[in-house]
Amino acid sequence: MKLGILFSGGKDSTYAAFLAKKYGHELTCLISLFSSNKDSYMFHTPLIELTKKQAEFMRIPQIIFKTAGKKEEEVKDLEKAIKLAIKNHNIRGVVTGAVESVYQASRIQNICNRLKIECFNPLWQKNPQDYWKEMLALDFKIIIVRVAADGLDEKWLGKEITKDNFVELEKLSRKHLFHLGFEGGEAETFVLGCPLFEKSLQINEVLALGEGKAWKGGAA
Repeated sequence: MKLGILFSGGKDSTYAAFLAKKYGHELTCLISLFSSNKDSYMFHTPLIELTKKQAEFMRIPQIIFKTAGKKEEEVKDLEKAIKLAIKNHNIRGVVTGAVESVYQASRIQNICNRLKIECFNPLWQKNPQDYWKEMLALDFKIIIVRVAADGLDEKWLGKEITKDNFVELEKLSRKHLFHLGFEGGEAETFVLGCPLFEKSLQINEVLALGEGKAWKGGAA
């Protein structure tokens, strides 16, 4: 089936795209919402501009739709972007990286119902420990670009998660009771490389900004 990938550049949307292709679907286009609201309820914002480079390395056309990120209004903007993907790329469904967020999943499903297309959520309710290990086994190069939780300090910014330091991440998750998949916004990620990419991205430097327990990474 020809599918559009709701794509943010983070681990969840990238792995969902990988699984969709593995299951035999055609990755027809990427659909990326560039939100001006860094605290968007719906959309991942760190390094969103670099999704253009990821799309280039995947050789998949990308639809970019800008949104102010206002609650509920951004959902309408997403529907407009999906309509554009239907018109320009004849998609028959979308793929999301939703794992546990009913807020996100229900709104995307409602859009798909209205547009009479399928909605695939290959990571839905998946154990975060399991899918982290699956991604690492597949040589996904994932860096942390934002942290905002007890136990996750500035040293994690820009760090690539490996099989070795994932053990430390698991321990911190248990100790500080944050979600290992970062479903509560404890951290956000960006994928530098994976089997879908022709080559890996290089980020020269990740800057630490913010205060307290909230930092974000930015490409220099």
